Amino acid sequence: MYEAFFGLKEKPFSIQPDPDYMFWSKAHSLAFAMIEYGIMNRAGFTVITGEIGSGKTTLIRHLLNNLGEEVTVGLVSNAYENRGELLHWVLMAFGKPYEDKPVVALHAQFTEFLIEEYAAGRRTILIVDEAQNLGPQTLEELRMLSNINADKDQLLQVILVGQPQLKQLLQSPELVQFAQRIASDFHLRPFNVEETGDYINHRLKLGGATREIFTKAARERVAKATDGIPRLINVICDTALVYGFSSGVDTIDVDIIEEIIRDKAEHGIFAYDKPPRAEQEPDQKSVYWRQHKVISIE
Repeated sequence: MYEAFFGLKEKPFSIQPDPDYMFWSKAHSLAFAMIEYGIMNRAGFTVITGEIGSGKTTLIRHLLNNLGEEVTVGLVSNAYENRGELLHWVLMAFGKPYEDKPVVALHAQFTEFLIEEYAAGRRTILIVDEAQNLGPQTLEELRMLSNINADKDQLLQVILVGQPQLKQLLQSPELVQFAQRIASDFHLRPFNVEETGDYINHRLKLGGATREIFTKAARERVAKATDGIPRLINVICDTALVYGFSSGVDTIDVDIIEEIIRDKAEHGIFAYDKPPRAEQEPDQKSVYWRQHKVISIE
């Protein structure tokens, strides 16, 4: 719609997780370093938390794109509390059959799978996205699954990714044993004002921009309005480009950002100066990752 008007090759502010647009803020660099540390040191559990829209899923997509063939990964993105189906989700994530089998047989099958992967020289990693949806009982089931070891080596490594509620859940007294198994963790904080400006320019450059499109004052106002949350930054900046295109203005100044904030407050779902902190709706896709091939089931 507005790409040619601003000299862009593509829309730079999509809200879909895109590792090609990864912005390595200090916090994101540290978070990814902790993930890599956990993997390389065969940590039983690695935990990454952050606000809705803070870039957690983009980090995971970047990780998946950069793992070697010696790693087998299963991704679970929609498991819930107290359903007693954790083992089913895990087996599906690794592309293993699970229907019409008792729990004991499923556990034996999963153990055999882990041993086979280990014997073949491959690491097995389970990533649980939106892990704040897991309750204490399900997390305890997950801890028990991770007890399958071979000598000193951890056969199953688990990466939990979730909203701040996950951090609070793991700090509860009933999950002391689980918390003691977490070898690597990090909480993603929002961008500060400077990082927000750099993030906006970074995405514009990747989108094809060869000049400054957002003024410094506009970038600073976006930082304040969005509280430094990447997804909200994307939404307001994309809207700003639409407003600029509609008005025939090829530079986004602070007045355009103020106009968007006023319009959103009057006609939108929420006011940008007060970013929402409610829980995100669960992802409705079941995504399974097997040997670096993703199958999405709507």
